[in-house]
Amino acid sequence: MASPTEQGPVHAAASRDVGPMLPVRIIPCLDVRDGRVVKGVRFRGLEDQGDPAALALAYEEQGADEVVVLDVTATPEGRGTRLDTVAAVRARLSVPLTVGGGIGEIEDAAALLEAGADKVAVNTAALRQPALLTDLAARFGSQCVVVSLDALRRGDGPGVDSGYEVVVLSGTRPVARDAVAWAREAVERGAGEILLTSIDRDGTRSGYELTLLRAVRSAVSVPIVASGGADSPEHMTDAVRAGADAVLAASIFHQGNWTVEGIKGALAALGVSVRPGYSDARGRAEVAGAQRPARIRDGAEERAL
Repeated sequence: MASPTEQGPVHAAASRDVGPMLPVRIIPCLDVRDGRVVKGVRFRGLEDQGDPAALALAYEEQGADEVVVLDVTATPEGRGTRLDTVAAVRARLSVPLTVGGGIGEIEDAAALLEAGADKVAVNTAALRQPALLTDLAARFGSQCVVVSLDALRRGDGPGVDSGYEVVVLSGTRPVARDAVAWAREAVERGAGEILLTSIDRDGTRSGYELTLLRAVRSAVSVPIVASGGADSPEHMTDAVRAGADAVLAASIFHQGNWTVEGIKGALAALGVSVRPGYSDARGRAEVAGAQRPARIRDGAEERAL
């Protein structure tokens, strides 16, 4: 649980002018290795959690607003994300899908989008070649480009003014780069969203790293997806108050502690605006003669209602 000093101001008090708060997105995360969903603590001790396509469908039916698939061994193994896994997930899924892992050049991103991803999450390659973000945004639009930023608390240190250091290669290699400064540069170069993961909190169920969230929120105006440490609706509420536009979780969903629908109900009771659950949306769609949420194209962006 976060300390009292980390509770901080409500979201509307963050440095950007957010106006009326939009509904918070609830996003299950599927970390994938060898075609199977895995989960560990601080990116280590990975244990099998199931089939990615089956889990993605289950989470959509529970009311997930989006799903994230991250191939956690692609970059360390020097390969791209398995396209068959992405295609299998897309075949079962109608909500937006973000995919990351092993994206080193534009062609890698294009292949993932062709396989069914709506957005691509770039981590190690973007830090090595920041111009890649500009190129991706120019070709696919910023709404398709997510920077996956893994950060580790370092305190004071050379080049780490915020106290948080960027870590690459699936959380294995610190790079002496300030996390907040990198978030700012990534957005300037074309990223349309930040997937912000605290390695210190990942898998620990101790709550999101709120100080990190606030610091990045003060630096960028694009949506932030909070990741790492969720164990309860209260943790998610804290993240929203710290500036998150969406909250990502894995362990609490994979291990059956919470359903997405249950999380949404609890968040609504805590005063957090959430989108309707899948059952509610399906009911409205069936009245109109549709069986699943319809996909629409809004400019360059495709999304599910």
